Amino acid sequence: MLRFTLRQLEHALAIAELGSLAKAALHLGVAQPSLSASLQKLEAQLGLQLFIRHHAQGVTPSPQGLRFLNEARSLVAHGNDFQRDSTVAGMLVEGEITIGSFSTFAPVYAPKLIAGFQVLHPKARIKLEEGAQEQLLAGLRAGHYDLVLFYTLDLQDDLKVTELARVKPYVLLNANHALARKKQVSLHEMANEPLILLDILPSRTYFTRMLESAGITPKISFSSPSLELVRGLVGQGLGYSLLITRPHGDATYDGEQLAIRPLVEEVEDGVIAIAALKSLRPTRLISTFEEFCVNFFKRIHPKRP
Repeated sequence: MLRFTLRQLEHALAIAELGSLAKAALHLGVAQPSLSASLQKLEAQLGLQLFIRHHAQGVTPSPQGLRFLNEARSLVAHGNDFQRDSTVAGMLVEGEITIGSFSTFAPVYAPKLIAGFQVLHPKARIKLEEGAQEQLLAGLRAGHYDLVLFYTLDLQDDLKVTELARVKPYVLLNANHALARKKQVSLHEMANEPLILLDILPSRTYFTRMLESAGITPKISFSSPSLELVRGLVGQGLGYSLLITRPHGDATYDGEQLAIRPLVEEVEDGVIAIAALKSLRPTRLISTFEEFCVNFFKRIHPKRP
């Protein structure tokens, strides 16, 4: 028999999200003493201290509380699914999910992805946040995100990863660069050129590893986590870059023309994927969004023969 109720879990999750019993009570529309009693009863039933109390500064989840609250979030979501299944006919997909997206390709893919999904499922609400890979994975493991979209590289085995597309890296040049006349460019032709590095994980590791595997020590002249700043520096003739994400249009923000050239060498593909925690059973909304992502990327990045 369950020792706790979904209502108790909802109370605990609100406290964790807002960091304060007073704020959570106001958000939930319950009296603060009632909320405090609900939390104390839940902790007693579990034999766990879910929160660390800070005098006059609210509360934060304890390490054991973080693990429990991640599971509780999934259980509450499934409880909501079950309730909707019991009261609504058909196969409605509704509710809210939070998606984390790798910052370099979020502007290229996320707007059309989200808009297309909400046309099919107007009762679904999607929250989107951008970040670097380490931020996305930390947020996923902390329960901040339901799913993350990113490039896969050096991942741990606690993730359920669904591959969405494989994309080839390319050389980015100023349109007037001598090598821009060629149909393909070799990494060795760029060996003595200044490199403008996209300096965000896992991109930095991916590109430097590619060069080192070819026996090339890159001569990094500039580095930036901003894709558009990298493109702008290349547009000014300050060096070349290696990239995967390709925005529509081959001009920089300040109007300089760029040249995109494939590599001569066969190098490791970039893999775009969507990931969730293996330990959490997906809700119908999450599963439907994952399936939509698979079909979306299949259309825009069909598999090469």
